[in-house]
Amino acid sequence: MYTHLLKSLNRLHPRTWDFIQLMRLDKPIGIYLLLWPTLWALWVAAEGVPSAKNLFIFVFGVILMRAAGCVINDYADRNFDGHVTRTRARPLASGRIQPREALILFAGLVALAFILVLLTNAATVWLAFGGLALAACYPFMKRYTFYPQVVLGAAFSWGMPMAFTAETGSVPPEAWLLYLANLLWTVAYDTYYAMADRDDDLKIGLKSTAILFGDADRLIIVILQGLALLCLLLAAARFELGLYFHLGLLAAAACFAWEYHKTRNRKPMACFHAFLHNHWAGLAIFAGVVLDYALRA
Repeated sequence: MYTHLLKSLNRLHPRTWDFIQLMRLDKPIGIYLLLWPTLWALWVAAEGVPSAKNLFIFVFGVILMRAAGCVINDYADRNFDGHVTRTRARPLASGRIQPREALILFAGLVALAFILVLLTNAATVWLAFGGLALAACYPFMKRYTFYPQVVLGAAFSWGMPMAFTAETGSVPPEAWLLYLANLLWTVAYDTYYAMADRDDDLKIGLKSTAILFGDADRLIIVILQGLALLCLLLAAARFELGLYFHLGLLAAAACFAWEYHKTRNRKPMACFHAFLHNHWAGLAIFAGVVLDYALRA
């Protein structure tokens, strides 16, 4: 239904669907993976009752910045995506959208997101510049380092300290445990994503943690996921989160175990499905946070 609604927008202009695909609005998995941890932080910062204004700002800010990230990523990879089986039909790689058009769209999306940030406070505005820098430089990292997933993790986690400053005006030290947990988790699930493209990336000379980890890839992913859960347990103790949050972590651990089993043969589509499955882990943790605050005596 969601995709059908987006496709109906193509009636407004024959190229609308091309730009929707460029922003990856037809594939909302990236929105979910960016949104859930941002909402973890927003709920914890607000002790279960975030302001309606901040909830609006961060939900729509996530959608805009994820779209902007996809646009600048495809711009950076426009000469590579045509050589990768899974990405060769993307609008920039196939020539349906020109590079200049993509840059204009990126600037527009960032401008809209910045307008939202201006509705918060000075501390959040200053942090936003760091988030923009990470989002803009990430797509180019795979040319220079085997750790682009770490940069992605830093970018995908940046909304968390921003949520704290928006709600409280500052970032408490324990909030960085949430940030570190999400960074570790992002490296783990994006390694699954990179495993799906590993053969093509090796041919065209791109780098990733999937290539760096080699045959130890699944083991290292599980270790990263375990460390992420450990950081969340430590954060739970600092923020006094109880039973329901811990049940959420248990559900996330079950998701991680399923992903490990699913990828035992390292088939590209299995790895891609494992990446997609992380949405449920993030949702389970968010549900645990919400229930923990909502059902307190």
